Parts: sequence; structure tokens; C-alpha cells
Amino acid sequence: MRVREAKLSDLKNLSVLFNSYRMFYGKKSDLKVAKEFLRSRIEKKDSKIFVCDFNNELSGFVQLYPLFSSTRVSKYWLLNDLYVDVNKRGKGFSKFLIERSKELVIESKACGMMLETEKSNDIGNKLYPSTGFKKNELSNFYEWIPT
Repeated sequence: MRVREAKLSDLKNLSVLFNSYRMFYGKKSDLKVAKEFLRSRIEKKDSKIFVCDFNNELSGFVQLYPLFSSTRVSKYWLLNDLYVDVNKRGKGFSKFLIERSKELVIESKACGMMLETEKSNDIGNKLYPSTGFKKNELSNFYEWIPT
């Protein structure tokens, strides 16, 4: 098993994983939308996508977006998406993807990495603290969505 950056040649298999990820969060299945979204991210290089390649089969992925912290005057990464195929879970792939994400933070001289997960995500809420993430109790997370 190796973790590597996603390439355009991964689009077909990565899109299936990404579509499953979106369905996990209650979105309707749409492979075409998944593929075009990922193609755009990879071509525009506006995110970093790392995949778990296990015997030439993609087993999971993580996608990070660059942010900037004005108070820290530094780059900051948002771990936005993390998913491992249901049939491949329990083998540590998520931890490998998180470790590669930590390496990206260090390589890019960023000040850190943040993520958000739903309170109902029991697996994620156990995984992230076990990999060194600390829950920020000092801040409130607010969101605005146009209607």
C-alpha cells in the first residue's frame, strides 16, 4: 500500500470513491458530477488529493484545500474530505492518509491543518483525536448559505 498524489489517470476510480463519499453525506449519486469536480481540482491544482493505492486499486482518498491565517501570517490547510471504501476499512488507510496530510503541512511550511466533521460521525470523532487532532473548544463555527 502506498499513499500518493492523485493523477488525471485516477479519475475513473477516484470518481467512484468520491461519489460514495458524497452519498455518505446524503447527496444523490452522480458519477458525472463527481468526475468533473475532481478533474477540475486536479487540473487547476486548487486542492491536494492523495489516494491510498493498494495493489493498483484505489482504496481511499483525502482532499485538502489551502487557506491562509491572517493572525499567523501563514498558509493553513483544510482537510475537507477523507474517505475509505467500505470494504477496505479497518486496515489503517485513514491514518496513512492523515499522516500524508501532516507531511503536506510540514512540506508547505503551513502553520497547521483543520477539519470539520458531523457530530454523528462516530468513526471520525474517534479517528481524529487518535491521530493528534485537538478539538477547538475556544471557537464557534458559523456558516452562511445563500437561499
